[in-house]
Amino acid sequence: MATASSPLIAIIGGTGVYAFPGLEQAVRHEVATRWGSPSSAIVTGRVGGRPVAFLARHGEDHGIAPHRINYRANIAALYDMGARRAIGINAVGGIRDDMAPRVLAVPDQLIDYTCGRAASFCDADGEAVLHVEFGDPYSPTLRSDLLAAAVAAGIEVVDGGCYGATQGPRLETRAEIERMRRDGCDLVGMTGMPEAVLARELGMEYACIAVVANWAAGCGPAPGLPIELAEIHAHLAAASGRIPAIMRALLAD
Repeated sequence: MATASSPLIAIIGGTGVYAFPGLEQAVRHEVATRWGSPSSAIVTGRVGGRPVAFLARHGEDHGIAPHRINYRANIAALYDMGARRAIGINAVGGIRDDMAPRVLAVPDQLIDYTCGRAASFCDADGEAVLHVEFGDPYSPTLRSDLLAAAVAAGIEVVDGGCYGATQGPRLETRAEIERMRRDGCDLVGMTGMPEAVLARELGMEYACIAVVANWAAGCGPAPGLPIELAEIHAHLAAASGRIPAIMRALLAD
């Protein structure tokens, strides 16, 4: 499917992104891996003449909670199909003042607060123990390409920021967010890990487009207001609609 001159790139859609618009010659693949089945069928096709594989992280009906996603199967399935670059689209809450709802960000750092998730391909008998280098959790080259594509597409994105990955599916308390702020987190989400490290274990380039859906608890201009799910969905729909233009610029020949 992929060639040396035109490698397959994977797009992993998060909350609100269950298909990739404009995917030409789309074909659905029901696949399985030694780690089980991925969250959804993998849909391959072409964007700007380049091969793309799309996977809905939560399933196409958003039926899989963040802590129950089979991240190993998702990454392994995309790798087995030939993907060597992967872009995760992640819905997040904004902590830093410039991370307001509807902002798109390309973070460069990550703190993992999750627990109990299958977080490595080493967690099986007979597997080699991999101590992968993870100082920069997102591929600098792919991040740079994404940022350049956003400029080419005329889409404003925030360059950098620290993503704090929490367990979910509940949202965080104000005290938890305050602790994360002290730790240096600028964004909070539930699916950033172990996706990033699993890609690293397989030698895949990986980067994240963080879609700010809401202010995190206690943040923003009205920190006392509760977080409304209807507002989250509205912000996600508006912000996610700008992502295809970035991807088309990234994949342009």
